[in-house]
Amino acid sequence: MLTYEDCVGLTDLDEEEIEAIAQHEHVPEIIAAELGCCLVHEPQAGVGRIRQMLREDAEEARQHGHPQEAIHWQQVLDHFNATHPVLREAA
Repeated sequence: MLTYEDCVGLTDLDEEEIEAIAQHEHVPEIIAAELGCCLVHEPQAGVGRIRQMLREDAEEARQHGHPQEAIHWQQVLDHFNATHPVLREAA
């Protein structure tokens, strides 16, 4: 039987990135792990969609007066950007 941690290990995402997807999409974290895994393996559209979710989570926290949460999601976005660089299409 696979544990949640096993599933996270298969996604190429961190637990906080999965948590952000779960929060954004209003789904359980195990579903977010599956969604995130599919998205992160689509280098152009999928990775961009995760970036958008993280930006929106940070912005929503700011708008609702939760500066620490906004900082947290921004840090998760910064980490995601560092570990999943933008791929350039071949010319």
